[in-house]
Parts: sequence; structure tokens; C-alpha cells
Amino acid sequence: MIAFVSGRVAASGPEGAVIDVGGVGYAVQCTPATLAGLRVGEQAQVPTSLIVREDSMTLFGFADDDERQVFELLQTASGVGPRLALAMLAVHTPNALRHAVAAEDLNALVKVPGIGKKGAQRIVLELKDRLGGPIGDAPDARVPARAAAWRDQVQAGLVNLGWSARDADAAVDAVAADLEGADVPPVPVLLKAALKKLSR
Repeated sequence: MIAFVSGRVAASGPEGAVIDVGGVGYAVQCTPATLAGLRVGEQAQVPTSLIVREDSMTLFGFADDDERQVFELLQTASGVGPRLALAMLAVHTPNALRHAVAAEDLNALVKVPGIGKKGAQRIVLELKDRLGGPIGDAPDARVPARAAAWRDQVQAGLVNLGWSARDADAAVDAVAADLEGADVPPVPVLLKAALKKLSR
């Protein structure tokens, strides 16, 4: 298993980032919050999880070890593959997921594209004893993203979750209009706000 990659960020886009490790570019698929912390040309160390299939090897990257651990635990639930696990972490922080599963909050889980009520019930049933309880009092606590990058990160996140670029742009514009004059919250909070706009 590749536990992490450390090197210069060679590229960053909607699908993820490329980390140059000793002249080899590793393509790493990431959540919008993780991408928000990466800057092209700067050094980065990204915790990773390698998913091997018959026809592919895909490297997923995370903001920290906790996010990676939750990603791997989510996939122990039937019906949850790496794409859906990544989508869950794009919408919720690891702690918010622990909180939702511990509190059997199905409404929080069905906010993730691809999860219906039955799927949410199955996730709660299968993961309640594995994920553990929430840590601390703030389920959505996460390091804030740099304000200037949030629009691109949220737009990329929505496209990764299956929305069209046009719909994603419209949702980002609507969220930006709501934010006028206010402090910019972390990318996961903005992504949730954009998803609410799209679900209306």
C-alpha cells in the first residue's frame, strides 16, 4: 500500500492533483477540501489509499490520516465503493459522518448524491460499531480553505459528484451571492450550500 506521497504539486484540476515524486507524477483523486490545500509548484505530503481493480489502480488522496481512515472504513459497508466514499467525504467531514452514523441521522447521509434512504439505513447499520463516535463538539470542524480558491474547488467538487458544469457554475454563483460581505466558510460548508441550491 502507498501510505502517502510527498513531493511538488505539478498540477491540480477537477479530477484531482498530480504530485511529482522524484520525477514520477502520481495522479491522486481528492475531495474538494483536500484540493483546496494544494498549490501548484508547492511541496505537499498527501496521505493516500491505493485501490486496485482488475483493470485499474487508482490513488486517492486526503487532507489527513483521519480522512483516509474514514474513507477505508466507509468501503466496508456493502454497496459503498471508493467513488461513493469519496463523495461522502466531499459532502461531510469525517467527524460529521461519525456524528451522522452514531445519531442515525439518515437525512444527513441522503444529502450525498448516490445514497438513498435504504442505502443510508444500511450504512448506519453496518458502520455504527466501526466508525466510532464523533470527536469533540464541532461535527463540521475542518481547516478553512483559502478564500480565493473556493469557487474553483466547489465547482470541481460538484462536477466530480455528477452535476453538469453549467449546473455547478449556477450553484456556485448562487452561493457567492449569499456570501456577499460575509466571511468565507470552509469548502465543505460551501459545497453543502451549493448542493442545497441544486436540490431545490
